Amino acid sequence: MSSTFRSLAHFNYRVWAIGAFVSNIGTWMQRTAQDWLVLTQLTHNSASSVGLVMALQYGPHLLLLPVTGFAADHWDRRRLLFATQASLGILALGLGVLTVAGWVQLWHVYVFAFLLGCVTAFDSPARQTFVSELVGEEALSNAVALNSTSFNAARMIGPAVAGLLIAAIGSGWVFLCNAASFVAVLCSLFYLRVDQLHVRKKAVRGRGSFAEGFRYVGRRPDLIAILVMLFLVSTFGLNFQIFISTMSVSAFHAGAGRYGLLTSVMAFGSVAGALLSARRTKPHIALLLSSALAFGVGCTLAALMPNYLLFGLVLSFIGISAQTFNTTVNSSLQLSTTPIMRGRVMAIYMAIALGATPLGAPLVGWVADQFGPRWSLGVGAASGFGAAAVGLHYLRKYRHLQIGIEDGRLNFSVSGPDPLLEARSADETEIEAAAS
Repeated sequence: MSSTFRSLAHFNYRVWAIGAFVSNIGTWMQRTAQDWLVLTQLTHNSASSVGLVMALQYGPHLLLLPVTGFAADHWDRRRLLFATQASLGILALGLGVLTVAGWVQLWHVYVFAFLLGCVTAFDSPARQTFVSELVGEEALSNAVALNSTSFNAARMIGPAVAGLLIAAIGSGWVFLCNAASFVAVLCSLFYLRVDQLHVRKKAVRGRGSFAEGFRYVGRRPDLIAILVMLFLVSTFGLNFQIFISTMSVSAFHAGAGRYGLLTSVMAFGSVAGALLSARRTKPHIALLLSSALAFGVGCTLAALMPNYLLFGLVLSFIGISAQTFNTTVNSSLQLSTTPIMRGRVMAIYMAIALGATPLGAPLVGWVADQFGPRWSLGVGAASGFGAAAVGLHYLRKYRHLQIGIEDGRLNFSVSGPDPLLEARSADETEIEAAAS
């Protein structure tokens, strides 16, 4: 089997991947229908209402951070995913019934968004770390990249299908379709070969377990650097809905169809980036630095593009660099973290990845309103360059980075063992000894 798809050699991963892909399509369908419902049926095109829905949906990742990481490390992840995925399906069913029956009101959407955020806060770190139980450590980086490929491929399909269904039968039925899609992932969990799961020793419950994840990260300069880089790019750079929509309308005077095409181009680039990441055997912090730098360059070029076509071409490059960055962050954190701490570290990761974007979106939107959409892309470019600077500082301080030109190419060289694994060895020995 091709090295790009080597995780599919594992039966459990194949089963999980099929169910997750179907569910991801349903999730993107619901996101599209929910925004449309709020904008066109429950308000008079109120973007602030959509923003509040986003805040309610992503806020619980920050509010419940200690509890969700604790759950992912201490509870059986397969059983936890059964509970969260079933709950997500029930919530989609409830909102769908209210909408189809004509009873839905704006406050209903707010409540469902908050409940959805609470459940997802438990689901996300468990789902991210469950991948290691499906394939083991040796294929983890590849499996993370293929998960990203599935998620972004669903992003190309889900909104398009949702648009057709909304026009044909209404938003409520899209919610019901999403509810049905959870049957696929629940079946995949049921049919896993439990005896083939790579289950690791669970963390010991004890006083201070909630805060241990922060203490663990605090004594790891490599993890701090990665998470700071993620915060910068997620907060100020991953605001593509603002970048694409404002450039389409204000700079290029494009209609809804051409706006949708730009969104698909971005998703196509993201899929390409995920597939390229899947070919790599191991993530490296130098790759984080280069992908962050490429993201900054891409946003700079996009801000300078004179027409719609060239802007679309640069968007695909931005999609590749952004997905390479995100996938490398995910796999780097998992591979460099001792398994019994992985759930708590990934909960911090999800809180930053999902919770930071709504924090930066108002600032980016304000810049677009006051100075124009090209300047808002400048903010995104600055986030990429800032993240690259953080990575550069880490490599120079802890890894004795040397930069030179070899055969006409920029070459990075570091000394000593792999920075993503050296700190883990000492921590793993200490923590697992305490756990036993």
